[in-house]
Amino acid sequence: MSQTTANEHTTQADHAHGHDEHAHGHDPHLAHHFDSMAQQFDSAKLGIWLFLATEILFFGGLFVAYAILRMRNPEVFSYASHYLDTIMGGINTCVLILSSLTMALAVRCAQTDRRGGLIVCLVLTFMGAIGFLVIKYFEYTHKFHDNLVWGSSFYVPPHDAEGHAEAMELKTAPTAVTAITVKDPTLFAIPDLAAKPAVDVSAVKSASVGPVGMARASGAPAPEHAVAPAPGKSEEAHPGTHLEDPKMPPNTHLFFAIYYCMTGLHGVHVVAGMGLIGWLIWRSVRGDFSSKNFTAVDTGGLYWHIVDLIWIFLFPLFYLIH
Repeated sequence: MSQTTANEHTTQADHAHGHDEHAHGHDPHLAHHFDSMAQQFDSAKLGIWLFLATEILFFGGLFVAYAILRMRNPEVFSYASHYLDTIMGGINTCVLILSSLTMALAVRCAQTDRRGGLIVCLVLTFMGAIGFLVIKYFEYTHKFHDNLVWGSSFYVPPHDAEGHAEAMELKTAPTAVTAITVKDPTLFAIPDLAAKPAVDVSAVKSASVGPVGMARASGAPAPEHAVAPAPGKSEEAHPGTHLEDPKMPPNTHLFFAIYYCMTGLHGVHVVAGMGLIGWLIWRSVRGDFSSKNFTAVDTGGLYWHIVDLIWIFLFPLFYLIH
């Protein structure tokens, strides 16, 4: 019996020793459902590419919507694009391109065991994302102040209580306007003021359908082809200037609707990328990444590159093509 007991103790000790060796040889970053780090990396790479394919399909539908709107309303896009700040858009493009560079360098630093360089590059990428959103904030704020928004409120004079009250009165009692046939209760009065037009679009074909109910403040219907009056004495820009422009084509609000939709959703993806980069910075400081484990940095970099690539398409479509 004593010999049997001794053999059992020896067998248990051998098993325990074997388990210890297996534990020491196992990478702590390897998930239990993968056989090797290489398999885990390949699976993560396939997963991120499938996810990015869905992102491309998502934005692809928005690009199709943009193409249809531009084809149906060419004069709207030719006119309204001049209200965008090309300089700010160009700076934002440079910021995102530089952030893509720092993200690529971060991946390289992780692959070559340069922890300090990895942290610095990730922080620079994060700062680039912040810079992009700050510039976009100033762009949006300026447009909101000038009432360059989407929908029917585009045709309501901003910061003008009297004009807004008149618009609400016309909205609730459209029969007050006598010279036009109202089919839609959303009727807004547009002041007939002399102002210098933002851009000459007289050579562009006019839209076939305009916002129903647009009329002059006097109540008379606006002629189909209004002759531009002489510029007023004061050419200083102020909120609501677009409402004073007789050359503003119908449906101008459609440009800003698709503009805010596409650039706003892109901004949401930038915010999501900031959360991802912040998580990578935290793990980098903790020392999780090395030449044997850089999967998260690599896949995060792919996501950030696709966000930058989408903006590279948005910038010329909205800011440069008139």
